[in-house]
Amino acid sequence: MGQLVSRRRGGVAAVEFAIIVPLLMLVLASIVVWGGWLWLAQGVQSLASESARAALGGLDATERRSLARAYVADQGEAVVGLPAERAVVDVTSNSSVIRVDVRYDVAGHPILILSSLTPSPPQVITRTAIIRTGGY
Repeated sequence: MGQLVSRRRGGVAAVEFAIIVPLLMLVLASIVVWGGWLWLAQGVQSLASESARAALGGLDATERRSLARAYVADQGEAVVGLPAERAVVDVTSNSSVIRVDVRYDVAGHPILILSSLTPSPPQVITRTAIIRTGGY
């Protein structure tokens, strides 16, 4: 009779394992997707900050825009790991600030392959950098 009881308990452990493992896999997939998205978002923020610094060298709004876009085109893949053509760079400036907005479409990035299993992060990452040029 004692052997019969231990067999029954072994089946309970297998059922518990079968219930818990899919939930743990979903949690792990969520951590990978959202962690990867946050890594990409930090990279886009870095790209926006550095392109704003590059725009400081421009003498007028057109040259600042050109410098910021050139920085993103040259360094986008190295910094974020996405092709530069997926980036949209907007530069606005006046006498006291230079503002650079970078929008990246991350829909095809390999990190987001598992996003169909979890609540998906936004497909477009938008980050802004502002540098004051005077008026302190």
